[in-house]
Amino acid sequence: MARLAELTALECGTAPAVARQIRTASALHDIGKVKIPQSIINKPGKLTPEEFEIIKTHTTLGAEMLASFQGELGAMAKLIALYHHERCDCCGYWGKDMNELPQYVAITAIADVFTALVCKRAYKEAWPPDEAIAYILSQAGRQFNPALVDAFIQLVRYDDRAWAIFNGR
Repeated sequence: MARLAELTALECGTAPAVARQIRTASALHDIGKVKIPQSIINKPGKLTPEEFEIIKTHTTLGAEMLASFQGELGAMAKLIALYHHERCDCCGYWGKDMNELPQYVAITAIADVFTALVCKRAYKEAWPPDEAIAYILSQAGRQFNPALVDAFIQLVRYDDRAWAIFNGR
């Protein structure tokens, strides 16, 4: 996921040094999940409303865990951990408008969702790539910034580096 975020940032014209920072910071996006019970993290079925409220706290827990990180990278990691489930339609975990957050948060969000879709999880099978791409496209303007969707789709459709991530190359 983190390498996919880096490649997306590069596709958007981000300077390589900043894209590397995005890769590093986005790798910590789910760090708060270490404080969530494994029975919830690995539950094979749908979460109950109570379990979903618990899983949502991984964002605040992660930001708290990263609170002592200093500098630009630390600030980036904290914001990514806290807000990577926000959306452009303000229907994310905390109701923030993704368009008002730094672009690196939105880049992480799209890379995170795509990775979750194309990889098998305890609660779902992996989606075929074409279905995952169609989902990302359908969420332009709702969940994701349309300009980022365009850049991301260019990346996953035409850049072999994106698929090398999933193929272990």
